[in-house]
Amino acid sequence: MQTSQKHQAPASIHRLYQQPVQEIEPFCLPHIQILDNNVSSDVGSQGTSVSFQTYKDQFFTLESSTAIGGFVVYDSPSAVSISSSRSPFSPQGSQSCLSDPHHSPDNAYGSPFSGSSVADDSNDWKHKLRELEMSLLGPESDINDSCNCCFSSGAHQAASMAGFNFDQLVEMIPRLDLKEVLVSCGQALHNGDMPTVAGLMHVLEKMVSVSGEPIQRLGAYVLEGLRARLESSGSSIYKALKCEQPTSSELMSYMHILFRVCPYWKFAYTSANAVIKEVMEYEPRIHIIDFQIAQGTQWMFLIAALAKRPGGPPSIRITGIDDSQSNLARGGGLNIVGQRLAEFAKSYNVPFEFHDTGLTCCQIEREHLKVQPGEALAVNFPFVLHHMPDESVSTSNHRDRLLRLVKSLSPKVVTVVEQESNTNTSPFFARFRETLDYYTAMFESIDVACARDDKQRISAEQHCVARDIVNMIACEGPERVERHELLGKWKSRFRMAGFSQYYLSSSVTEAVREMLKEYNNNYRLVEREGALYLGWVDRAMATSSAWR
Repeated sequence: MQTSQKHQAPASIHRLYQQPVQEIEPFCLPHIQILDNNVSSDVGSQGTSVSFQTYKDQFFTLESSTAIGGFVVYDSPSAVSISSSRSPFSPQGSQSCLSDPHHSPDNAYGSPFSGSSVADDSNDWKHKLRELEMSLLGPESDINDSCNCCFSSGAHQAASMAGFNFDQLVEMIPRLDLKEVLVSCGQALHNGDMPTVAGLMHVLEKMVSVSGEPIQRLGAYVLEGLRARLESSGSSIYKALKCEQPTSSELMSYMHILFRVCPYWKFAYTSANAVIKEVMEYEPRIHIIDFQIAQGTQWMFLIAALAKRPGGPPSIRITGIDDSQSNLARGGGLNIVGQRLAEFAKSYNVPFEFHDTGLTCCQIEREHLKVQPGEALAVNFPFVLHHMPDESVSTSNHRDRLLRLVKSLSPKVVTVVEQESNTNTSPFFARFRETLDYYTAMFESIDVACARDDKQRISAEQHCVARDIVNMIACEGPERVERHELLGKWKSRFRMAGFSQYYLSSSVTEAVREMLKEYNNNYRLVEREGALYLGWVDRAMATSSAWR
């Protein structure tokens, strides 16, 4: 489009991520290199298929799992930790429009993908349940009258339904649609119909599996979210859900698995780096503020690219901001990231400085960022803004406060990548359906690259994805940290903070397309109104935009 032509960059920018692997890997943590020994890839016309070392151990659902083969699989049905504020797209792992754009006014701009609905609103789920019951027991039975459900002391038990033969119901399971049963259970919970919830959860326990098809795996974690919501409800959720933290090496391995098999974080890295390289083409001093620096791997690629700039590389200063979960994954603080980046920059003869804030995004103030005169400033928000509480959670409204703070720094460019999903202010059932729809697509995208019985894949999904699903389903108020918004709403927030959109150039789009060649061809890339949408089949999963 005409507006994007204003920011054309050299054609070589699409090769930003095509640096030789050997140039980057010596600076990665040792357990990443060890993990690579168990990974093989085959690049063909269908993209990259990745298979991991598999095991012949028996697999369990979360409820009955034990620790096997050195991988932590928990005993408790509430074992999935949700204490992290990380996203499933974070490199330790951990956003798509509602199926009907009229469901929310947030979808002002729409999505270039047509969403798939988990169930049609016209379907009367109670009627379906009644039909199922009558097919089993005859017309005289009444599920609601015969149910007796008990929830006490934070623990619930499936009701014993007088006259309702669960053995017969279990026999019907192969004929049931798992997604419809999940939706029915969420609707029953939303309506406060506890007897029906108990009956459907009993059925779901027989249908889900962490080593099954994508919807079965997702169902296992959705069921945990429903169970956690019933047992703990809101502010007490963190006390109720007990989870032994994985070691730093385990967590890094889980992160690395998802980083390799899914392009979501590479989408963030590639698009942001391409924009920053384009905008900073002639700047001698560059300061990058990264609000989710994680392992710092993104900046290795940019340093390597800028080192080859005609006339010599610029001096680069990076300010890193992060959270406690990344500290756990690294096995230490941000000083580890700074040291590794400094060594990498030295190998390319790039003048480099690293600044560690040691604060969370909500704590950041202007004086913590140490912006200096004469520097060209770039700010990076990769899958992090949706963790900031907004006006619906707190009068502090850190989401908009942070944007106004960044605007006051007069950055040359701000890069933003977010999940294209609408869960921030949605009521429970709408949020439940959106979560189910969104993560169905995510689990399907993982499924094409990993064997279903692969224990490392199971652990990666449990530690890096399940926590976010449980958080969105089980928690409310300040305890819910997963609060995604659609790109249309992010545009409104940025404009209210004083920003103007920087339309992504064709070179940025080409850089992402080149990266996606490594993955399954069911991933889709669409450019719309100066932003990029990454999708899986017909579902928009993430967006990349830039502001100034």
